[in-house]
Amino acid sequence: MPSTHSTRRLLRDTAALLAVGAAALSFTTGPARAEAHTHAHATTTTIAAASKHHGVKPINGHGITGDTHGLTDADTLSLQTSDTTGAVSPTPTVYLVFWGSQWDSSDTAGVANDLQGMFNGLYGGQDTWGTILTQYCEGIAAGSTDCGAGGTAIQHPASSPLAGVWFDDANPEPDSPAAADIATEAANAAAHFGNTTQDPNDNAQYVIVSASGTHPDGFPNSGFCAWHDQTQSSYGTLAYTNLPYVPDMGAGACTTETDGRMLSGIESTETHEYAETVTDFWPTNGWNNTANGEIGDECENLDAYETLSTGTYDVQGLWSNSADSCVTSG
Repeated sequence: MPSTHSTRRLLRDTAALLAVGAAALSFTTGPARAEAHTHAHATTTTIAAASKHHGVKPINGHGITGDTHGLTDADTLSLQTSDTTGAVSPTPTVYLVFWGSQWDSSDTAGVANDLQGMFNGLYGGQDTWGTILTQYCEGIAAGSTDCGAGGTAIQHPASSPLAGVWFDDANPEPDSPAAADIATEAANAAAHFGNTTQDPNDNAQYVIVSASGTHPDGFPNSGFCAWHDQTQSSYGTLAYTNLPYVPDMGAGACTTETDGRMLSGIESTETHEYAETVTDFWPTNGWNNTANGEIGDECENLDAYETLSTGTYDVQGLWSNSADSCVTSG
């Protein structure tokens, strides 16, 4: 659940809730919008945005299919470093940042409610998709393809990985924020949530969700659904995701599901980026395949619906070394 930095606030746009009900068929919506109390922005934070981003989910997927047994040499993920920090996120912790005052009046697809609901349910026995991640670890020899009993493994959350929600609505999000602006917003979020040293940021991932009508890093003309990366800040190295308002592209974008559900694309996209951040926390220190990319890149042509305690969500397939295949459950 959101941290004590957050207080509940009702969605002001009732029409958005009605739109969710119509678009989601039998889908159960997530919790009401939450907003943290005001903090000053991190105006003194130093940002160094990476020049190349990772885990780029393209609008037109190119991943391999689920039937991939026998392609181990081409598709197996291997650990890129023996680092004991920053290769994976052993205890995944998610902070959702809804950037800009546009969120106060424009969320017709119901994205804010939906993403909160998804992460509030992404744990425990009902989440069999997230258990795919537990086969990966850090702190073993670079080049390893199997953790065995060594290293520090990724833990499947016993409770919601959602640690905080911030509607940063003091000012509008820029119409076309550059990558460096998105990295700066991640640092602002770290300050907002009180994560001002490296220790809490060793597991924190900041998901910067852009408002409808904006074009973060050139979306959608730049050809991606989303990407994740790391940035250096006054608070240490931060893991963050650039998550555009995918429903602006219409139903069916960024997912292989074809039922016309408006929220499937952004769910598929964010599960792709979440899993890649957890398994390749500070790219590319973690689990990667030099030919085909990260855990989600290899499986962009596979989606499934997973029913959690908070609703039913589109989860993208992930590469499993243990199964030697793209899978949607562990």
